[in-house]
Amino acid sequence: MSGRDSGLQDPEAASGFSDLSDSELLQIEEPKIGEPQLLSGPRPQHVDSRTANVEERKKRTAKRKRMRRTPLEAFHLRYLCVTDLSAQVWCEQQAVYHKEKPSVQLPEKTTIVLNTGKSIHLARELQDHNLVPIKTRSREDGWAIKMINILLTITNLRKGQRVRECPVFGVIEGVFVFGIIDQLNYTAKGELQLNELKTRESAYMPVPAQKKRDRFQVSLYKHLFDAMVQGCLTQDIFIHHLHLKPKQSLGQEIQEHAQKAGFMVQCFEDLLELVLLNLTHSDIPAIDSLQIEYIHQKTNTLLGTEVITYNHDELMSMSHYFLAYWKGQRDPNGVDIEDTWKCSYCVFADVCDWRRQRADSLIQKGREKTT
Repeated sequence: MSGRDSGLQDPEAASGFSDLSDSELLQIEEPKIGEPQLLSGPRPQHVDSRTANVEERKKRTAKRKRMRRTPLEAFHLRYLCVTDLSAQVWCEQQAVYHKEKPSVQLPEKTTIVLNTGKSIHLARELQDHNLVPIKTRSREDGWAIKMINILLTITNLRKGQRVRECPVFGVIEGVFVFGIIDQLNYTAKGELQLNELKTRESAYMPVPAQKKRDRFQVSLYKHLFDAMVQGCLTQDIFIHHLHLKPKQSLGQEIQEHAQKAGFMVQCFEDLLELVLLNLTHSDIPAIDSLQIEYIHQKTNTLLGTEVITYNHDELMSMSHYFLAYWKGQRDPNGVDIEDTWKCSYCVFADVCDWRRQRADSLIQKGREKTT
């Protein structure tokens, strides 16, 4: 297919959107499930004390079970997005509140900024791909669209062409992680380069704390992509972690588009096997270089480019720390005292337990010094 091969556009994950597009997919694909509630009320007169004790023990056991649930279980998440983990670099407590309090509305100004960023990303994608809206009728259909877009990515990279919105996924410490790379292209030296686009409302480069978050994000993209083209993915990974049905028939629109692209598939398993086979024998190299472009939203001009040095040990150490929260191995943390300036930009500042606990701690230390 040509350099303008059509990419499929899933209502669950519209290609070409901002770096938050995968956090949005998470919200749509993972509906909230209500927790079972314990009924309370006056004890019936005919219930003796022994029966009441049994019922009380059952209530305590049920409560302990709920408390032992990991955040992944509590939020009913089958996987995490790269942007979920990179958000923890900025402020882990804020990332958690976005899951706990999805009804909290972003300020209108923030919404405008996000929508402007989406528009710039979309305009760039349309330079290389024609987006084809596809209706999905199952979770398997939604993931099939991602698989077909991977096949198109492989085809275009084999031709030496630039690709946009490349899905990547893999398992890190037992957790399935999904993301979308903005752009992959070959340099004049023949190296495969990842280029991430970040748009900014301000007409200057980001502060070090923002660069740290972005550096982690693109490094994680590289780790996932490299593992994919090195044949580290298996069919069991998708079935086990995502609870997908391999024999699920794909929607007619998806089958027809796959056929136009040269792929004959009928069920999800057919497509999954085809993707894994192509990745294993693609001869596509690992990503050689990473860079981030920062664009001013108002003028659409380049503010600067950051070339990222990939540090595998640092990436794995940070990933281990962030995943420990999601696996229930520790409580969430907020920002350090020197980073409290971030709180002035946070919509959860007034309800933040981390801020309250730190304030109480400082007050207590002040009292101890005066006594």
